[in-house]
Order: sequence, then structure tokens, then C-alpha cells
Amino acid sequence: MKRLFLILLAVLPLLARAQENTFSVDADYLTRGEIRRGGIYVTEDGDALNSRFILSRTRLGASYSRDWLSARLTAQHADTWGSSAGNSLSMNEAWVKAQFPVGFFAQLGRQRLSYDDQRIFGADDWSMTGYSHDGLKLGFERAGHKVHLFGAYNQDVSNIDQGGTRFSGGIQPYKSLASLWYHYDIPKTGIGASLLFVNMGLEDNMVYIGEEPKTCFQQLAGTFLSWNPKHFGLEASYYHQWGKSNGGIPLNAWMASAKATATPSEHWSFRAGYDYLSGEEDFPIPGEGDIGLVRHEIVRGFNSLYGSNHKFYGAMDFFYVSTYVNGFTPGLQNLYAGVSWTPVKPLSADVAYHFFSTAVPVQDAKQALGHEVELQLTWTIIPSVSLSAGYSFMQGTETMSILKRSTHNNRLHWGWLMLNVTPTFFKGKW
Repeated sequence: MKRLFLILLAVLPLLARAQENTFSVDADYLTRGEIRRGGIYVTEDGDALNSRFILSRTRLGASYSRDWLSARLTAQHADTWGSSAGNSLSMNEAWVKAQFPVGFFAQLGRQRLSYDDQRIFGADDWSMTGYSHDGLKLGFERAGHKVHLFGAYNQDVSNIDQGGTRFSGGIQPYKSLASLWYHYDIPKTGIGASLLFVNMGLEDNMVYIGEEPKTCFQQLAGTFLSWNPKHFGLEASYYHQWGKSNGGIPLNAWMASAKATATPSEHWSFRAGYDYLSGEEDFPIPGEGDIGLVRHEIVRGFNSLYGSNHKFYGAMDFFYVSTYVNGFTPGLQNLYAGVSWTPVKPLSADVAYHFFSTAVPVQDAKQALGHEVELQLTWTIIPSVSLSAGYSFMQGTETMSILKRSTHNNRLHWGWLMLNVTPTFFKGKW
């Protein structure tokens, strides 16, 4: 009897811990007004018109956890003020996660993928909808090691009468995705290293009517390295793509980046870096009125997949958000520098400069694309409320005008004002 009593005393705390439930409800309100002359949208005749609009995004989330089990639901509505086009209500997150002993876990459902500096997989929260993926993630995290294996398979329910093989695109355009990410932090050194492998299947749209659609598979492999001592940091990455692009054309592309940062005090931070993304060799420029059809034996333009491109390639989003006139790309070289200043804790300012050029020679044009200067101010009113404003100016070249059909005088402006409120309505335990 005494032994049974001692066993109960030992087990009861464990049972009590297993019964603890945590539940919270939160929201994310984001509203951004923009004034543009140039940027993503331009007219067919090559002129950039003034445009003004207000974007908004509302997310309502609920999180639950109990010992080894957790779950998350996030409903999302994103639209332009006054617009009635389309259905903008969606589910941004809907997943359950089981945490097993010794660092293993499994996460199933609609979830975000965000790795390293978000160059290949990122949440892309600057955009109104962001990125999320339907799939299963298996992982292990312990003692500085992190391993994530993700798999997804997408299908059209509307095509089930055709054998369940077709896929026209949903929240992501791929039909299948398998990725493996490994990261290790070397203790007491500030050094981190990651390896990433991706195998993505895209349904080939270059098939005749009545033919069974085929899936073109393309692969990506690369590494991300970082070193972050106390007052400075270094980052570098390299990724290579191969396989078949959509349409069955062989793919051979790559990108590389390097970045250095210095933080001499809590008030100042400096950065400089360089990005290179490969492009099509001897890139042709279609003349006025031409549709620019070119046969490519090999696709050499790098595809940044699901990265947070706004973070890297200029705030005006000319590159890897909007496409070039014929759908292919001459690649990009991005030489940049920036400084951040925090005079007082709630207020920060950032200034950045970019020099853009194509990665490959362009027929009958120079490679330089132009200079972009970016200014941003952020005021954190309280931890859950921030107000920010920004202004960007780009002085483009003739090559920029021809490639992007941006504007005749190549002077492009963009200003914005954004309010972000992230309250937690309820959080409780029982």
C-alpha cells in the first residue's frame, strides 16, 4: 500500500501537467495607403501613371495547446478599399502539431514555411495575402540541430472526373512539393549553417487537347551561412536550380548573395551586400508592337520560388514580383547599402540605396537598370501598435524603360503610410 501511494505521488504531477490547456485569440489588422508613379503596374504603351489606393488585411487567429498537442487557425481577409472584385476571404493557417519526445514533431495542414533569411521560403508578410502551404511537415529540433521534411500534393476537385490528374493552381501553383531543410548552430561561435533541397512538380501546360497532362519536376539545392559575433555579422548563400521548367524546357539557373552588417551601438546599424540571380543568355528586347516570342533551349533565369522578395530586391518591387514583357528574365545584379538609426526606443529610421543591373548582356542595350533610394520611418506606439511610412525614388535607365515598359522619363516615385495593430484578445489556461 505504501508503494502504491508513493507511485501515485510521483504520477499525479505528470497527470496534472498533461491536463493543462492553453487557448488564445489574436488579430492582425494591417492597413496601407500607397501613392505610386511607376512600380509594379504600368500601361502597355510604356507610360507609368499615377495611382492611389488603400490596401487592408485582417487576420483573426486562435491557438490551442495541451501538453504534446497544439493547433492554429487563422482566417484572413485581404482587399482594396472599395473593391468588390473576387472572393478575398481565405484561411491563412489551419494546422495541428504533435510534439514527440526527444525533439521530434509532426505538423499537418495549411502552414507557413520560413527558413533562414526567407530568400527561398518566407512568410512574405509585406504582401496582403502572404505565403502558406498545404502539407505535412516532419521535424527534429535538439542541441542546435534542426531538420524539417515537408511534403505537399495539390489537386483540383473539379477535375476528379478526368482521373484526378489535372491541377490548375490553388493557393500555390505547384502540383507536388518535397523539401528538406537542415540547420546547425555551432555552440559559442555565432556560426550557423543551413542546407536546403527542394523537388517541385509543376503540371505541364504545353499539352494538346485530350492528352494526359504531364508533371515537370525541377530541383533546387543550396546553402545559407551566417556568422554573428557581438557587433557585426556576415551572411552568404548559394542556390542552384535544375530539372525541367513548365513546358518541359531544361532548367539550369543559380543565384548567390553576400551581406555584411555592423552594429556599433544600440542606436546604429549598417549593412552592405550584393545579390546575383542568373538570367537568359543574350536576352532579346522585343520592339514596339512585338510580343517577344523567343525559343529557349535552356531556361537560365533563376526562380526565387516562395521567398519574401520585397525584403531583398528593392522596395518598389520591380523584380521577382512583376515579370518582364515576355515572361523570361535577364536576371539581376543588386548592389546595396543601408543604415538604420534608432534615436529612441519607439522610433527608428532606415535609409537604403540599390544599384540594379541585369545579370546578362541585353541585345542593343546596356545592362544598367538604375538607382533606387528608399526611406522608412517606424514608430512603435505600444508593443502591439506600430505606424510606419516610406518613400522610394528610382532613376531608371533606357534599358529599364524598355524591359519593364516603366516610364518615358524613368523617374519613378512611391510613397506609403501603414498602420499595423496586433492585439491579443484573450489568453487563458485551465
